[in-house]
Amino acid sequence: MKTSAVTFAIQSFVTLFVILDPPGVAPVFISLIKGKSAKESRKLAVQAAGVSLLVITVFALFGRFILNYLNISISAMQAAGGLLLLLVSLQLLTGQGKEELDLKDSSVALVPLGTPLLAGPGAIVATMIFVQQVHDVAHGVGLAVAVLAVHVAIALSLVAASPIVRIIKDAGVTLVARIAGLLLAAIAVQMVVTAIRGFIAAG
Repeated sequence: MKTSAVTFAIQSFVTLFVILDPPGVAPVFISLIKGKSAKESRKLAVQAAGVSLLVITVFALFGRFILNYLNISISAMQAAGGLLLLLVSLQLLTGQGKEELDLKDSSVALVPLGTPLLAGPGAIVATMIFVQQVHDVAHGVGLAVAVLAVHVAIALSLVAASPIVRIIKDAGVTLVARIAGLLLAAIAVQMVVTAIRGFIAAG
């Protein structure tokens, strides 16, 4: 039975919100904005959401073509994203590499926040699947609204996390960074394991 455009939009929003997990990204964001002013933190939050929106939009429109042209599998994307997140998680856990992340604010919004933490393989694949389910203009508009709404929620979530830094001070940020690093490491390992299973199933 064909779902209505509103139902499709709600399903898309809920699915993408769960995968992108704005509240779950907040600890990582807090650990990366140490020493930043409130204005800089808000700017990074908006930039991270913007980068994620751009990446997901590009793959929604051209994802199949890009992957087929480059002969890249979803499993390969998951493995690459997992390894990248693992590198960032090790930096957060050990406190090393923070200087490199502080050099350019835009790079922090791009990696690891914008991608692959937000616009990772899971979100990209889910969006591509939803695109395949679009059969008319109403459903297309519904999906576009859902994707945009999720990223507005991401921006608001990250902006709301900024004041926490001023409350918990440097020691608290360091603790959050260690916890975020541990969570990121677990996410990274899970992404690699999922990729390996994909490779085995394809083989």
